[in-house]
Amino acid sequence: MVFSSPVFLFLFLPLTLLLTVLAGRRSAQNTVLLVASLLFYTWGEGAYVILMLAVVLVNYLAGLAIERLPSRKAWLVAAIVLDLGALVWFKYANFLVDGINTLFAGGSFPPIRLERIHLPIGVSFFIFQGLSYAVDVYRRQALAQTRPGAVALYISLFPQLIAGPIVRYRDIADQLEHRHVDVHLFANGVRRFVIGLAKKVLIADQVARVADAVFKLDVDRLPPAVSWLGLVAYAVQIYFDFSGYSDMAIGIGRMFGFTFLENFRRPYIARSVREFWQRWHISLSTWFRDYLYIPLGGNRRGAVRTYVNLFIVFFLTGLWHGASWNFVVWGLVHGLFMVVERMGFGRVLDRMPRMLANLYLLFVVLLAWVFFRVEDLTEAWHYLLSLFGGVPGEARLYYPSLFLSHTTLLALLIGILGALDAHTWIGRQLRLAPSSDRLATGWRGGLEVTGLGILLLLVGMTVSASTFSPFIYFRF
Repeated sequence: MVFSSPVFLFLFLPLTLLLTVLAGRRSAQNTVLLVASLLFYTWGEGAYVILMLAVVLVNYLAGLAIERLPSRKAWLVAAIVLDLGALVWFKYANFLVDGINTLFAGGSFPPIRLERIHLPIGVSFFIFQGLSYAVDVYRRQALAQTRPGAVALYISLFPQLIAGPIVRYRDIADQLEHRHVDVHLFANGVRRFVIGLAKKVLIADQVARVADAVFKLDVDRLPPAVSWLGLVAYAVQIYFDFSGYSDMAIGIGRMFGFTFLENFRRPYIARSVREFWQRWHISLSTWFRDYLYIPLGGNRRGAVRTYVNLFIVFFLTGLWHGASWNFVVWGLVHGLFMVVERMGFGRVLDRMPRMLANLYLLFVVLLAWVFFRVEDLTEAWHYLLSLFGGVPGEARLYYPSLFLSHTTLLALLIGILGALDAHTWIGRQLRLAPSSDRLATGWRGGLEVTGLGILLLLVGMTVSASTFSPFIYFRF
């Protein structure tokens, strides 16, 4: 059940909001939300909800043991082993077996046979949240919950369950018991949800048609203009798809009284790879920073150790996104440029004109997206070559206008301008209210409400006319 589906928009969400209001007391509201969240996950994954409940149970018991019993570290290690063991089995077992079979192919060892294991939706997200709970309790940054339902609600809360943002327990522990919904927060949540929904349906889904059409072609037949068109379309798609989902998750959370931290801050206007990761998928980058990079020593043990730590973090960041070597290469490309910037190039970027530094960042990120999008490494390399005329190409057969309609071209242009923050500059010139969490008032407020109404109408028309609305981050 995706947020942009009619079932969610017109049945699940309104009914859950209504039942939560009727529930009255906070404990009853939490029960409604927990049941709704479990139904939400079961709708898409059926019996695999048992896996999520097992993660809840493991980390709930680990939290109690860490807080009350001796050998605190041993209980933490046990929770980590069980959590990561489940993640490795469901997400990486086939990848590891395929790698072992390739390594020993032609030898005296018979190949290992393992049926393809189903990858449950959102498994990386809810396991990381379970780990966050156990580690926060171990670090005494949060108290262990005595009620399993509270841990279950934290891990399974449906707005951010299957595609983030990754909500750390210490950031939400108090809200589980003491949140408050007022008209301002609810209206703010509705506004954020509508904006995210529009980003997903009106931009991401439209430019996805361009990206998919280009990337499914024989890469050696692509002329540079078409290759760049497909790559830019994919960069716009993945940003508006994922940031749109995060906006919707944050908005729904506010409707129920939860305040989730931001997950995107216009990453394509960054001037370095380091700044990009301060703006892109913030919940994941800060999770790796706090739970991996800093425990490894961070930048406290000399330059060489810092560079090694960065490569470890980005190797695992790539692998977290998928059990495939193309994701590893994508992560290592970002890790390489993080190291290069830390070795001194970052200071050069700081002195560069902002536009030039931004062009450097966009060039690196766009090229890296090729490895994120194309699973076969040889094909990904050929796609890189096609960007610069390094493959034969067939310019007479394939040309940019062949892949564009009036709708997709408009969505692509709006997406590019939005990703580069052009709308903020336009808003300043027109002296409109800035894009923030503060609701506009007066005539600006009326204009904003009208705009949101138009967006919602366009989304409704688009959703009713098309079934094409996949969230590409569900696979991660």
